[in-house]
Amino acid sequence: KILLTDENGVESEFELIGSAELNGNQYFACVPSDSKDSEYLEYVILKLIIDEDGEEMLVTIEDDEEFEKAEDYFNDLFMSEIDYDNQ
Repeated sequence: KILLTDENGVESEFELIGSAELNGNQYFACVPSDSKDSEYLEYVILKLIIDEDGEEMLVTIEDDEEFEKAEDYFNDLFMSEIDYDNQ
């Protein structure tokens, strides 16, 4: 479980469902911990950065092209994990 604090200081708990290193950057796919009851699982993609104090931070991806590349990677990863034979 990961505890994230947004820009307003609101804390939310997430679960890590995937990670990837793409083009020298580290990305994480997470779902809110309270979303387990949902039939359709929606996830967020965050990028690991090092702030000016040397602290690791997970941030949203501002660049559309960068976001789309990470999203494509995770979509492909998660779709390949679905076993259609058991449905």
